[in-house]
Amino acid sequence: MHRVSADHRSPPAAKIALFRSLFRGRDDVYARRFQSRTSGKSGYSPVCGNEWLRGICEKPQAKCTDCRHQQFLPVTEDVIRWHLCGRDDRGANFTAGVYPMLQDETCFFLAIDFDKTCWQEDTRAVLATCQRLNLPAALERSRSGNGGHARLFFEDSISAALARRLGSHILTETMEYRPDVGLDSYDRFFPNQDTLPRGRL
Repeated sequence: MHRVSADHRSPPAAKIALFRSLFRGRDDVYARRFQSRTSGKSGYSPVCGNEWLRGICEKPQAKCTDCRHQQFLPVTEDVIRWHLCGRDDRGANFTAGVYPMLQDETCFFLAIDFDKTCWQEDTRAVLATCQRLNLPAALERSRSGNGGHARLFFEDSISAALARRLGSHILTETMEYRPDVGLDSYDRFFPNQDTLPRGRL
């Protein structure tokens, strides 16, 4: 893999290149965070060029992955720039989501999601395990501030099943080495499945 580097003095293009070199997933589709004005519910939905077009878009009766008129938009430098800035070209809040599993069921990174009050203690123990196993890992705090993702980045894509087995091994090693740490805050892995169901993202 070509090594990409950047720091706070680097031009925007170099920062975007660094981000894309790390958070590599599907390039042909990405998700965008939404928040309902009525319920307050939030989540991520694939971005489609036909979204909400009358007579074409079948939401909310049909899921995007089942729609006959889906026209998912690709990841571009603009998308990454909007994500890093937090605003799109119209000034609206913007957070992009990556689909980490490629269509050949491989991935370039594994994220271990921690999501409860003891997440800091749990992630410290997991990162210590990674250090003992000589596995470089990085911690990213979640957008809520009440959780975090321990991430491992791979030089080449590996099968999602293998990445998830690696994650399970790390968790098992952590609990065996630190039986006092119950890892109650562990939520899930990303990718969150071994295989890609037909027609799904």
